[in-house]
Amino acid sequence: MIEKFCDFARNIYGDKFIPLHRPIFEGNEKRYLIDCIDSNFVSSVGEKVTEFEEKIAEYTGSKHAVATVNGTAALHIAIKLAGVNEGDEVLSQALTFIATCNAISYAGAHPVFVDVDIETMGLSPNALREFLESHAEKTSSGALNKVTGRRIAACIPMHTFGFPCRIEEIVSICDDWGIALIEDAAESLGSFVAGRHTGTFGKMAALSFNGNKVITTGGGGMLITDDQELAIQAKHITTTAKVPHPYEFIHDEIGYNYRMPNLNAALGCAQMERLEEFLTIKSDIASKWNNFFNAYDVKFVLAEGSNSANHWLNAIILDSTEDRDKFLTTTNEKGVMTRPIWQLMSELSMFKDCQNDSLVNSKWLVNHVVNIPSSVPEGWLLDFSKD
Repeated sequence: MIEKFCDFARNIYGDKFIPLHRPIFEGNEKRYLIDCIDSNFVSSVGEKVTEFEEKIAEYTGSKHAVATVNGTAALHIAIKLAGVNEGDEVLSQALTFIATCNAISYAGAHPVFVDVDIETMGLSPNALREFLESHAEKTSSGALNKVTGRRIAACIPMHTFGFPCRIEEIVSICDDWGIALIEDAAESLGSFVAGRHTGTFGKMAALSFNGNKVITTGGGGMLITDDQELAIQAKHITTTAKVPHPYEFIHDEIGYNYRMPNLNAALGCAQMERLEEFLTIKSDIASKWNNFFNAYDVKFVLAEGSNSANHWLNAIILDSTEDRDKFLTTTNEKGVMTRPIWQLMSELSMFKDCQNDSLVNSKWLVNHVVNIPSSVPEGWLLDFSKD
């Protein structure tokens, strides 16, 4: 099967080295970058930043969007504005990219790891409910962890690889316990839950536009929210908390230099013009992969129910760790990039002492899941435009 897989990948992507996910620039990227250079607005002030924010807000259905230098910065600010204080706890999943836990740590908070669902690879509402009922109590100041004595201030589920988690159930649980919900939607631009965009269910959400995402700004992120006051605060503290003034430098609180440069936003504006085409082509690629793996009785991960995924990173589930390792070794040796899931956060030295539940599903998925090439193939966008 592995040899056939490599041949199939080359039929789609060609004979050169096949990366997991590469950016594609076949639109107005160069023109918008030149416009920025000609305008002299290449840093954190410029019309493309505002335009990009407006495009993301409109596409996701959020009322407000605040651009940042990366997704981690957006998540850090969301955690801060959600009222998470030093010493508080934040519930999240161990099966995630390290940026989630880094952002929690920047706020001086403690991650607590709850298991994921096998089907979505995102935070499990069943595991979340069980953890809270077993280890937490409701108090006048919010949810309290009976084991550690700390306040549980927030919950951060992630839409892993762009597959929506059971976010509506998670919202209900967090509301019941008085826990602020922040979505890590770094990987899920273009993914929807029953027609509603991921990242619009919680108090705030963070998006990422890293070079390997569905659209890219080279490096960049976005905080989205429906709360106007939070959006105003986010924009203020991500621009060093500078008070507007024609020439004086006055700052009224500790701020962060987290603002996205105009050059990066220009890339984002051009990429957004082609997003629907990207998603259509990626869906077509996913369908081809699904048909291929069905012939070999290998599970290809798809969105659950009426949800739709952006197919940022396609994933397969193999029968054993031995099968996983053989697949990874052989494909990468043949120049077809594949990779396993990240090492669980609970197994990293920085977070190994953090409280967690059994993480049974998380541990199983790490030993069975492989990501496979998911890019828009070179030239397909041009062919798509002709059609």
